[in-house]
Amino acid sequence: MNVMKKVLLTATVQSHICQFHKPLVRMLHENGYEVHAAARNNLAEKNGLSIDFVDKVFDVPFSRSPRSRDNIKAYKELKKIIAQGDYDYIHCNTPMGGIVTRLAARSARKKGAKVLYTAHGFHFFKGSSLKNWLLFYPVEKLMAHECDILIAITEEDYQLAKKKFKTNAAHIHGVGVDPDRYHPVPSEEALAMRQREGLKDTDYVILCVGELNDNKNQKTLIAAAEMIKDQIPELKILLAGNGPREQELRTQIEKAGLTDQILMLGYRTDLERITPAVDLVVSCSFREGLPLNIVEAEFCKKPVVVSVNRGHDELVADGVKGFKVRADQPAEFAEKIMKIFSDPALAKTMGENGYIMAQNYTYESVEKELYAIYEPDHQDGNQ
Repeated sequence: MNVMKKVLLTATVQSHICQFHKPLVRMLHENGYEVHAAARNNLAEKNGLSIDFVDKVFDVPFSRSPRSRDNIKAYKELKKIIAQGDYDYIHCNTPMGGIVTRLAARSARKKGAKVLYTAHGFHFFKGSSLKNWLLFYPVEKLMAHECDILIAITEEDYQLAKKKFKTNAAHIHGVGVDPDRYHPVPSEEALAMRQREGLKDTDYVILCVGELNDNKNQKTLIAAAEMIKDQIPELKILLAGNGPREQELRTQIEKAGLTDQILMLGYRTDLERITPAVDLVVSCSFREGLPLNIVEAEFCKKPVVVSVNRGHDELVADGVKGFKVRADQPAEFAEKIMKIFSDPALAKTMGENGYIMAQNYTYESVEKELYAIYEPDHQDGNQ
């Protein structure tokens, strides 16, 4: 008789699990696992996200801040959950969620539970500041001892973990994109999508997705838009996301005279109803793990203009699938946006190139990679 295995999936916030771990949970369910989730409930901020795809949910008061005493409470609650849950696997994510979980799972690990940690992008990487290396590298290196497998979603992080950390390292192609949701659409359907957002067929539409914060750096795109607004009279920029810099960005938009050109969409859970209808996707972030919005753009055959960072570097070959520029250079963003705008043939070729590459990042592909990690002795059993 087969005994059902149990997995506890943790992250700092529940929205992270909703956004990034459906392929993992689906793979586990298909192979007879029971899946529980533990994270802080922040779903009221996220416009309709639901964590209804796991078997049990624990609201645990993790905090993103290392200084917050909430993480002490989270540690105590999580330790009880783990002690009572008799889990076979404890799979943690996000910096603070990963640290607190690995500490709370020490006793369970000694009793045979396997602890997995997915690094969604180390805060230290080639080209990052010395401060980041001094602050974050020692912590990740120390905490690597507290897990059985460290899963990296970028090749750079995987190679670093494999060479520098005393743990087993694995690599997967991100968190997966559903090609049934993100794909090219006929022109009539794209027009209908635009009309739902109040856009015209003649508009030149740029999409930028991400939390409105300093790292995502939307202010650079706004500055670039100010430089090109007269050259692209029907320019429309969609900013999808919410966050702490919303009012600051609104003020910047007003001062730049861009209230007609830039639309703040708020947090959206239906970007598959927008991405196929835009002309270009832009990201100006300083730091990325493996940005899902860029993979989604590539599945929809959209060219991209992105900042140089570890996550974008993995996805975008400069001049092939899009352009890469420095995050703090609005003029460079403006130049590359204009280059794609003025050359439809180039835009089409870049979109086609990105689509070909994106096939490694489907739900199916990532589920197979995760299955090989959970069931290394039965890698062909889920095919």
